[in-house]
Amino acid sequence: MPTTLIGVDLRRPPEEQHPRPHNRWHPEIPAVVSVDPGAVFRLECLDLSGGQIVNSDSADDVRDLDLSQLHYLSGPVHVNGARPGDLLVVDVLDIGPLSGAEWGYTGILDRHTGTGLLTDEYPEARKAIWDLNGIYGTSRHLEGVRFAGLPHPGTIGCAPSMERMARWNRRELAVASTHGGRFVSGTVIPQVDGAVMGELRGEIADRLAREAPRTWAARENGGNIDVKELARGSRAFLPVYVPGANLSVGDLQFSQGDGKVTGLGGVKMAGYIDLHVELIPDGMNRTGIVTPVFEPAPVERGYAEYLTFQGISVDENDTQHYLDVWVAYRMACRSAIRHLQRYGFTGEQAYVLLAAAPIHGHISCMLEHPNVCCTVALPTAIFDFDVNPRADIRSAPRGELARPT
Repeated sequence: MPTTLIGVDLRRPPEEQHPRPHNRWHPEIPAVVSVDPGAVFRLECLDLSGGQIVNSDSADDVRDLDLSQLHYLSGPVHVNGARPGDLLVVDVLDIGPLSGAEWGYTGILDRHTGTGLLTDEYPEARKAIWDLNGIYGTSRHLEGVRFAGLPHPGTIGCAPSMERMARWNRRELAVASTHGGRFVSGTVIPQVDGAVMGELRGEIADRLAREAPRTWAARENGGNIDVKELARGSRAFLPVYVPGANLSVGDLQFSQGDGKVTGLGGVKMAGYIDLHVELIPDGMNRTGIVTPVFEPAPVERGYAEYLTFQGISVDENDTQHYLDVWVAYRMACRSAIRHLQRYGFTGEQAYVLLAAAPIHGHISCMLEHPNVCCTVALPTAIFDFDVNPRADIRSAPRGELARPT
């Protein structure tokens, strides 16, 4: 059993954890533990919301979610001898829910709180709670479904340097000014409200939070990548920007469909992750790797049979877009949702299922002008009935997602 370097107490809020997590990126957030290259260790993690989402049949918590707090990360972990320009090699040895907390959640963000891929169709907060039994997840809110998850960290990365952090802020603030809106401003622009800066407190924490990038985005350090194949047995090569690397991990997920389409997608959980770390000295120069590279586990993954739904760059109003991946992936999701509605699922349930189950999303073709072709592949074995287009339609109700009270 690996030594637990960072533990969490689910009875306490994030600010009362020992050590405290952090929910911003900044090179001056101090490391809370240190390890040597070659070390094997365990980190426990709060769920990304820090306990805001609870195991209940009400979606009040999703509707009222404070996005300023997301995502809570465990760390930083100082790797002795790591220098800027190195590559940190991180092996994911094991991952799972914390004992006594074998459940997770998927949510549709309320349009006044956040956004999702199909916010216009599904604008109200909804929630599904998943019971996690070994490798399988089931939900009282989505009957007729049972799938094997691929537990993985949604967020993993090394701390940025001051120069790297400034670069992120320059380009992201420019985007926020042209593609603004409350959601973009609340998840990209640095803010003091909701910030937890690890062991830093008071005036210095507030000062750093004013320039610290949020943890919402995937960036050159890794960040909020949501790569479901970064599961047990996988490996990550992460650029090092500061002495010691300062590795942090969080947003653990039992499962996720590619795209995490509902805004609060995946099956979020509080959990543990066992890691092994090594260094490739001067690895960024020696290998040419300047952004994260991931090596999936050398074991067979996923299901054998799928139904695959196509989307192209023509939207729901029959408007042609030019090589637009966003439009094409949304249309593939809509096609899959329509199909599932024929078997008794509501549109919202099908939407949540695409975010939670191990759905495969692909850009199948980029160069057949004017349309990108995207696909969403739905594993058929996760259902306790036949969803083949030739099968008889079964339209019985299949539970109900939690709604706000």
